[in-house]
Amino acid sequence: MTQRHPNKQVPEILAQEIVAQSRLFKIEQLQLRFSNGAERTYERMRGSGRGAVMIVACPDPEHFYLIREYSAGTHDYQLGFPKGLIDPGEDVLAAANRELKEEIGFGAGRFIALKSLALAPGYFNATMHIVLAFDLYPEQQEGDEPEPLELISWARGNSDLLLQQVDFTEARSVAALLLAQQYLEANPDVFKQTA
Repeated sequence: MTQRHPNKQVPEILAQEIVAQSRLFKIEQLQLRFSNGAERTYERMRGSGRGAVMIVACPDPEHFYLIREYSAGTHDYQLGFPKGLIDPGEDVLAAANRELKEEIGFGAGRFIALKSLALAPGYFNATMHIVLAFDLYPEQQEGDEPEPLELISWARGNSDLLLQQVDFTEARSVAALLLAQQYLEANPDVFKQTA
């Protein structure tokens, strides 16, 4: 297993300031000095520090749930896994359960954290926590979506077909699918466990 180099010194921040801001985003400029003396200016989107969750919800051993929702960045509808920001004071699993209730109308009795992913770490300080959800039960909670999301049950055995879908392009969802499939294949008894 590869680890970070313990002697690698991160650059010194000489100055930092917000150079642009909108309702959702802050662009921060950093003046950096590297250990070899080189100085550079970097820009990054400053994250909220709260992180986000993406949930692969498994209603049974053969299926998982997807949603189709509008994506402003591409101005179209994308197929992906339920996701959302972690609210202040929430932990990852509480946020995952809340997002499931808001987006697909189910809660979960059991979660397994798979991996925390960086989103474009060269430009954005944000973390997406990928989790599996089991023992689903119906429970709807009011969310912030402007329209109802389309809920889609997908057969796990058709994951290759999902990867070919023209509206399944979000890298986080692709990573979640591959991580979930790897975990579920290595741990087939996970569906026999209970909360």
